[in-house]
Amino acid sequence: MHAPSFTDRDIKQINEMGITLKDVLSQIEMFKKGAPYVKLIRPCTVNDGIKVFDEEEQKKLKDIYNRYAPEMEIIKFVPASGAASRMFRTLIKFNNKYREINRYDIESTAKSGDKEAQYILEFMDGIYKFPFIEDIDSVMSKNGLDMDALIKTGEFKQIIDFFITEKGLGYANLPKGLIKFHRYRDRARTAFEEHLAESSGYIKDKRKQSCLHFTVSPEHMEKFHRLLDEIQEYYEKLFEMRLDVSFSIQKKQTDTIAVDMDNRPFRLDDGSLLFRPSGHGALIENLNSIDKDIIFIKNIDNVVPDRLKHNIFLWKHILGGKLIQTQQKIFYYIKKLKTDNIDKVILNEAAEFIRTELSVLPEPGNDLTLEEKRDIILEKLNRPLRVCGMVKNVGEPGGGPFWVEDNGSISIQIVEGAQVSPFSEEQQKILASSTHFNPVDIACSIKNWQGKPFDLKKYVDSRAVLISQKSKEGRDLKALELPGLWNGGMAYWNTVFVEVPLITFNPVKTVNDLLRKEHQ
Repeated sequence: MHAPSFTDRDIKQINEMGITLKDVLSQIEMFKKGAPYVKLIRPCTVNDGIKVFDEEEQKKLKDIYNRYAPEMEIIKFVPASGAASRMFRTLIKFNNKYREINRYDIESTAKSGDKEAQYILEFMDGIYKFPFIEDIDSVMSKNGLDMDALIKTGEFKQIIDFFITEKGLGYANLPKGLIKFHRYRDRARTAFEEHLAESSGYIKDKRKQSCLHFTVSPEHMEKFHRLLDEIQEYYEKLFEMRLDVSFSIQKKQTDTIAVDMDNRPFRLDDGSLLFRPSGHGALIENLNSIDKDIIFIKNIDNVVPDRLKHNIFLWKHILGGKLIQTQQKIFYYIKKLKTDNIDKVILNEAAEFIRTELSVLPEPGNDLTLEEKRDIILEKLNRPLRVCGMVKNVGEPGGGPFWVEDNGSISIQIVEGAQVSPFSEEQQKILASSTHFNPVDIACSIKNWQGKPFDLKKYVDSRAVLISQKSKEGRDLKALELPGLWNGGMAYWNTVFVEVPLITFNPVKTVNDLLRKEHQ
């Protein structure tokens, strides 16, 4: 198949996106070749890729964090652009499908085993437990409707309608960060607010300042700013801190071209090329713009009420302490190996450290000179560093920790199911045997031994793309996602996996998750 031809109008559109023609041609070539699959060796398990700390070790790491962190610049990085529509998928489906939604019909369907009907029933039975119930009641009252009376008579349609659509709260069109998650005596808090509150326990520096960075969608930026203006003073007084909150959007130049089912550039009805957001892997650009000593990464929907935050604080201190401890050891070996005289003892120690602490195999071969061994070890040490919490697998969708082979080197990686060949029974068996799950609980160091930031784009596995089928204007297309932020996007970082307790992982994937005891 010949290379696609582009018009002057196409070239202008590509240039205005901040993308090069070379990038576009490279992306089209990826569609033609297909996304390569990773080669799994085995899942990471306790003491085989995943470290477990007893109480004494936990205390030591916590003390390390409390000793060094106050002198460091620390920030929390929260990807917060995800739409909440998936939280309300079943409610949206029922609301669009039925002119009436009443308890009698729902109960009858639920008894027959219909999961979606059971879900609607769970939502309505628990409706007074949601933190946004007063908001629904208020907006319905303004429109002459009595929510309590409708609940008593089992008429759910208007309640759901005013909850998810622009008639009322419009929750289905908001990002998760702006959804109210928890109710307190004086107010209900959104997920965004809970992240501000949580930062007081491990981000606050010696000046009592907490820095947070949220990546948001352009269309929601104003809403986040407006909410921050309303609540910043409240949380600063409540937690005796100063908040330094910044925002960014996914950069337009990280969008990728879409193609038709024959791998030709997909064109809209007006003849222009279609570019699509390339997934959260594009946020490596946003992360690359942050100049801090430690960056904690956490998803927007993984928050808990204040009564459970002590667990979060403890394990953030432990992860941060492990990051500092590991970084100090890396810097020690780099400085020792940078001297003219190569110390064989230090060289062997560093090689053992890479194998046991950073889980990278194999060691340099015996046929190499001391200088060659040193250069290889220095290259492996001098990389961005991340310490990732791992929880025991509870069936959540998403990535997990595995030993992976890549060009003869074996290392530990976070792998998504879509990266594993569906045609290999052996690879699928390894995937299914995973014991742990990635909850996106990460502490990062992005500076080298001289205090200069790494260029994070150099440590991405550009091959780790995902190709999915979508549609636009009634036509099928193929979309390209860049390597995910914490799998392919960090493939060549130094990595440490640590087992963390399940209590630190409380995501809200659907609205009914807010009914779980951890969120009440």
